[in-house]
Amino acid sequence: MRALEQLQRDVQEAELRLDPVRVGGVITEVGPSAFRVSGLSRHLKLGDVVSIAGSDRAQPGEVVRIDVAGVTIKSFDARVEAGVGDLAFRSRPMRLQPHRSWKGRVINALGAAVDGLGPLLQGPRSAPVDAEPPAAMTRDRVKKPIKSGVRVIDFFTPLCAGQRIGVFAGSGVGKSTMLAMLASSPGFDSVIIALVGERGREVREFLDDALGENRKLAVTVVSTADESAMMRRLAPKTAMALAEYFRDQGESVLLIVDSITRFAHAAREVALAAGEPAVARGYAPSVFSDLPKLLERAGPGESGGGSITGIFSVLVDGDDHNDPVADTIRGALDGHIVLDRAIADQGRYPAVNVLSSVSRLAHHVWSKEQRALVMKLRAMIARFESSRDLRLMGGYHAGSDPVMDQAVTFVPKIYEGMNQTLDDPPSTDAFRELANALQAEKAPT
Repeated sequence: MRALEQLQRDVQEAELRLDPVRVGGVITEVGPSAFRVSGLSRHLKLGDVVSIAGSDRAQPGEVVRIDVAGVTIKSFDARVEAGVGDLAFRSRPMRLQPHRSWKGRVINALGAAVDGLGPLLQGPRSAPVDAEPPAAMTRDRVKKPIKSGVRVIDFFTPLCAGQRIGVFAGSGVGKSTMLAMLASSPGFDSVIIALVGERGREVREFLDDALGENRKLAVTVVSTADESAMMRRLAPKTAMALAEYFRDQGESVLLIVDSITRFAHAAREVALAAGEPAVARGYAPSVFSDLPKLLERAGPGESGGGSITGIFSVLVDGDDHNDPVADTIRGALDGHIVLDRAIADQGRYPAVNVLSSVSRLAHHVWSKEQRALVMKLRAMIARFESSRDLRLMGGYHAGSDPVMDQAVTFVPKIYEGMNQTLDDPPSTDAFRELANALQAEKAPT
């Protein structure tokens, strides 16, 4: 019986690799990054792949719209190199065949190596880039604490294995540096990184400077800003498929996507090309359904298996944290870390606003005493920040308010203790390290 089941799986895999019948049509319209094909409407469904015939290299594209007159194909290339009257044929579905040897490699959104180290070894089983998340009732609980190595996170917004958290920031506030610090976190079996819409020079900088010892455990999926919207839209899905592959091997996986906002921008471009209406700041309705579908794939696997700890950077356009994309992502995650431009302007890094940042699973990490201490320090920081204008105007006088006196004494030392750069060693015990920073003064009780 097992041999028969194995044979059936092998036949299904072979059917995915082979095209027994070529079905094609004629290109009737060509745009900068999309084209229309007639004669294929009855043979395709949304998401199928179509390739242009007769070119020197494969030019695959994805079906984004189907009507009676023809189909609209959005090309994975930045520019379509075809003319009216050329032939286009249905191609095999977009699937990956991950292998453990991919660790340490850099690939593009299509799963091809781009690091100059030769072709990738293909695994025996294919993995869909649009897989469904595990069923809700079969997923494991998220309870196991993990250390990120970033002091301010481990103290105020601690994480658990299998948690999904967002890093919300405007441009130039230290988002990429924060992710680089998180990428070197210990305790993971595999690290999957998706660099979506990044500047080309930042790719080498991230790989060479940020990963450190985790470089040999990492698979990096790169889609730079000059690539097509289809590639930028596909890159996080490819990274998620790889994370799912290693999770299913029972591994603890760290997934970093920088940034999920650029995935949303690419999805918007594809949706508008497919004829969807713009409903919220230019975003089409499908964008707001694609985001939670992608994010939900991260997290714990089935009981007894591995997990995907997801860290998703959110580029807040114009520092507006109520942007529709940021708001949608915030509601789908298990917490959010907010980087504040005003804090960065003061030279405090990571520029985390601890009053706006939340980890919804922190209660699994803190002891009762630690929770009480964190809440007290949050209240002290809130009092310190709310009185900033009063202190600047000279309205505060020491000795008139004991609570304010305590905040003025300790909060600057807390801020100093939370400072950390890429050159600093990772944090191992955030509570002990903060206590050492406060040792010059009597700590609050």
